[in-house]
Amino acid sequence: MKAIFLLCCLGLFNPVFAEELTGLGGKPDDPTPMPEQRKWKDQEPLERNYVQQPPLIPHAIDNYEINVKVNKCLTCHSWTNYKQNKATKLSTTHFTNRDGIDLATVSGRRYFCTQCHVPQTDAKPLVENTFKPIQSLQPQ
Repeated sequence: MKAIFLLCCLGLFNPVFAEELTGLGGKPDDPTPMPEQRKWKDQEPLERNYVQQPPLIPHAIDNYEINVKVNKCLTCHSWTNYKQNKATKLSTTHFTNRDGIDLATVSGRRYFCTQCHVPQTDAKPLVENTFKPIQSLQPQ
């Protein structure tokens, strides 16, 4: 009995959570199934839903290398390469560091593109979503 009390105090045993739990992935101890592999097809960029939303990536990025030495995204989206690649130019916001100083190169906090930008897909939502974008920031 003392052992169960001690485990409850440590949060390692809780009779409330001892029941069978289910969620998006099933029972907690079920193995995670492999996600469905999709063939990627380049597509037109989707519209953004809100003012500061990072744009979605409208093409495959499998095997894109992004690390402290190389950033594959910049081979097309940098200010020197975007025209010849017909790519979106990197926003000026990507050159401002956390102290508000404008730099000549991409800021470290904006260098790892996939922190904010994700490939767009036509996957079904995991949960119902009733989000509606705001129509205007001004009172009607």
